[in-house]
Amino acid sequence: MRLVTTPRVTFLRSIADEVLQHHGRGRTIVAIDGPLRSGKTALADDLAAVLAERDHAVFRASMEGFHRSREAQAAFGADTPERYYRYGFDESALRRVLVEPFRLGGSTAFVTRVWDPTRDAWVEPKWITGPEDAMLLLDGRFVLRPRLADLWDVRIALDGDPVDPADRIAYAESDPRLAASVVIDDTDPEHPRRVVDQR
Repeated sequence: MRLVTTPRVTFLRSIADEVLQHHGRGRTIVAIDGPLRSGKTALADDLAAVLAERDHAVFRASMEGFHRSREAQAAFGADTPERYYRYGFDESALRRVLVEPFRLGGSTAFVTRVWDPTRDAWVEPKWITGPEDAMLLLDGRFVLRPRLADLWDVRIALDGDPVDPADRIAYAESDPRLAASVVIDDTDPEHPRRVVDQR
């Protein structure tokens, strides 16, 4: 379905064109990082809609669906921003049930969510499959951290300085904007713009 053309959609179409030019075949994972409440999820949803407009198979996931339980996090010590940054997410499950099976393609099924952080409970896994050419858009805090960054084909970061304590720790260790191939200023969601590389 053709989307209504707005400045935001026009901008995201340019990003989608760039992604498809380099990654239009096979399985591709696009990761979107940024500070707390920077609009990562909305950007990922909107970019997915633009890619679907191109009749490309698109799947969505969020790191929110791969939290560790509060009990599991407690095994790593007191509840601090440092603990949340280092151990708040179940990266093993992320790799095992989403990234690795998605990469295999074909009839291999994958899961886009295993945990509900609001209820602090497992969710019933929904195993899904997709065509050989498909794209996964994953948004979330810390997805461009060094130990995960190499998992993604396209790395996008939202511009903005961290205000949350856990984000400050993450940015001090490794600013996701430096790991990203695309940095987007989304402070005005109606008129996002690409940030010129200043590295």
